[in-house]
Amino acid sequence: MLSKKENLLATIRGDSPDRFVQQYEAFEIVLENPLHTPWAVPGGKPETDAWGITQEWREGQIGQFPIHDEEHIVCKDIEHWEDYVHAPKIENFTRADWQFMIDQVAQIDRGEKLVLPMIYPGMFEMTHYLMEIKNALIAFYEYPDEMHELINYVCDYELRMAEQWCDYVQPDGVFHHDDWGTQISTFISPDMFKDFFLEPYKRVYKFWKENTKEGLCVHHADCYAATLVPYMIEMGIDIWQGPQTTNDLRTLIDEYGQDITFMGGIDSGKVDKPDWSKEDIRYWTELACREYGSQKKFYIPCLSQGLGISSFDGVYDYTSEVIREMSLEIFGPVA
Repeated sequence: MLSKKENLLATIRGDSPDRFVQQYEAFEIVLENPLHTPWAVPGGKPETDAWGITQEWREGQIGQFPIHDEEHIVCKDIEHWEDYVHAPKIENFTRADWQFMIDQVAQIDRGEKLVLPMIYPGMFEMTHYLMEIKNALIAFYEYPDEMHELINYVCDYELRMAEQWCDYVQPDGVFHHDDWGTQISTFISPDMFKDFFLEPYKRVYKFWKENTKEGLCVHHADCYAATLVPYMIEMGIDIWQGPQTTNDLRTLIDEYGQDITFMGGIDSGKVDKPDWSKEDIRYWTELACREYGSQKKFYIPCLSQGLGISSFDGVYDYTSEVIREMSLEIFGPVA
């Protein structure tokens, strides 16, 4: 029987996995870093990070999101973004600042798990976290030079942080968040996406590939982004985590599976809800495993959620239970 790590690597490399990867089971995703960025909690007070972005988790919502009233918008004028946007100071971090992370990672079974720092928010999300989504989308059209500058500034910061991750923690790769669309479309056209984000992401993922133990690049985007898959491959993404069923995953796996693995296909919005039921989870999970997993490679059945959790207790665990059952149907018993 392959370890969880071995089974995942066999799945994405087109070798011979002996079962489905059960969602996030092969990943140890590390959320902390020396910035100690606070997370808002449901119904709690807003929290401000080192960029000056203030987020809150409103009652009844399933996650935190920036506050974008006049007081809290960080970048108030894209033409003078340098006056408002200031990256966190990380240059003076030492091994002592990273020691708690070094100690945490030392407890992980590296033969069983892949250690992946989580980078969040990503470069596209940073533009609208700093500016507000409407302002950011307009700026791509009206102030392209300034947007290129801002994105490259964020990219440079990401690379400085990645260098410290790799120097002190020696992870296996990276788990990078950046949502690029809605359920039915990307936020910007593929041509515009290529213009603004292809080269910065190539820089970032090239560094992670060359400076980590496995060079594994996992990108979370729980949205429609089928038209961006060729760019994902060119960037160096190994696993797209979060693709929803609006992406026609069967066609994407057939066309691109040799170059990128798809980890999703079970839409959280359909099953992860207050009145969730085992019947709904079983229906959508079985459908995904049979429809997208018949080749036994290049597909990992998973909720579209961006971590190994669910918004409502029990959903994640029951989804994994059904995936285990489907492994027996499609792969047979594990020796």
